[in-house]
Amino acid sequence: MNSKEAEKIMTIDWQPLCELIHQHNTFLLTSHCRADCDAVGSELALAHILQALGKQVMIVNGDPVPQHIGFINPDERVHVLGESAQPKELWGIEVLIVVDTSAWVQLGPMADVVRAFPGERVIIDHHVSQDDLGAIEFKEETAEATGRLILELGEALGVKITAEIAMPLFAAIATDTGWFRFSSVKEETFLALGRLVAAGADPPAIFSALYEKHSLPRLYLRARILSHIVADAGGRLLSSYVTKQDFLETGANTTDTEDAINALHTVAGSEIAVLFVELEPGATKVSLRSRTDFNVQEIAAQFGGGGHKKAAGVTFSGSLEEAREAVLDAICVALE
Repeated sequence: MNSKEAEKIMTIDWQPLCELIHQHNTFLLTSHCRADCDAVGSELALAHILQALGKQVMIVNGDPVPQHIGFINPDERVHVLGESAQPKELWGIEVLIVVDTSAWVQLGPMADVVRAFPGERVIIDHHVSQDDLGAIEFKEETAEATGRLILELGEALGVKITAEIAMPLFAAIATDTGWFRFSSVKEETFLALGRLVAAGADPPAIFSALYEKHSLPRLYLRARILSHIVADAGGRLLSSYVTKQDFLETGANTTDTEDAINALHTVAGSEIAVLFVELEPGATKVSLRSRTDFNVQEIAAQFGGGGHKKAAGVTFSGSLEEAREAVLDAICVALE
């Protein structure tokens, strides 16, 4: 695809960011904690894009890349704040780019770095958030994945999309669309995927790495989640939960809950799915999904969370039982 063809489907005016990138030489990239493929894939691809322009790039997150998506980071380019990267190493960098989030709470330890960062701050994201990170925002909330926005930026910069850029971006788009089955998928999605495959992305290899190499503890945890399913609102609302004890007994960790919520939508008649994950006695992660016009982002916003109309989340300040009661009641009321 030539630059004029790519420009036709771009959803953002990238010119201001292109100019900013050309004006600076050093860049710090970060994303949200408990990162997924869209976060890490976007970081890695953007790093390669910037390096193709002769820029110096460092990727630092608040916690490690989850083990189940470690294949996307084979060279361990993603540093962890306080471990392989110290705050003092970051102050001389000119531009900070936050990808796949614009919410303070999701940044974890990197939030303090973002607040204190003296240089230019940029956000590239596709999520709904009311937080002000003091950054120039390049957001498209209808985009299916931040990965597609990174592809657009690379093309706007005139960078050749190589296999090492294409692979993490394909994984980013594939995972954030549930392997292309979510309603966020559109013509532009497949046009972008076609360009990535042409550049060297290998869909069968990516699928195998994502979905055919799980650990036994992850599978054991999935069994617990399925055994905890509760149906409300006449089967329109399905929910499940994971306790700290479940993690201890199965040997799984919190990242092993990734994608588990989608199993709830395999039940005929289900419209809304909710998964509650007990992080600690006073904090519960809540993931919400909708496959109708029901807006789960509005539910998440009631408790300080955010996301999209059909996919949202929040870290609930309270016990697992308190979270289940409050969130499920709010959904049932909205369904009336």
